[in-house]
Amino acid sequence: MQIPADSVEEYISKIPEDRQEAFKKLFSAVNDNLPAGFEQVMSYGMIGWAVPLETYPDGYHCAPGTPLPFINLASQKNFIALYHMGIYSRPELLDWFISEFPKYSNKKLDMGKSCIRFKKMDDIPFQLIAELSRKMIPEDWINMYESKYKR
Repeated sequence: MQIPADSVEEYISKIPEDRQEAFKKLFSAVNDNLPAGFEQVMSYGMIGWAVPLETYPDGYHCAPGTPLPFINLASQKNFIALYHMGIYSRPELLDWFISEFPKYSNKKLDMGKSCIRFKKMDDIPFQLIAELSRKMIPEDWINMYESKYKR
């Protein structure tokens, strides 16, 4: 389920009201903790943060001419999703997140390759997401991307 929007404010205004407060708090946990160098973007029907073309002119190989995506945040039909490409790419970061999650939540971690799903708004570990957001700088992400994905 994509929410058509041209800005963060418009996107959030279209989220069901019972999710808006948690979504805003999750947005802030990411946005306020990302290292300098990532830019906020609207991409793939989601709010995102990417390495700008000014920093990485090659951009994303799957969508030439677009910034290199790093984190996306979306309100889906049954959950809020946080997509973190660093977790998908760096096994030690994934292992860290999996081991830390139980310290912040008594719920089972609901996760795919890069997608962390939150079905209950009261169960979002905002502090853990803030810490996760600080774990990778743009240069680290570029190097990881080039070593694993760029062809």
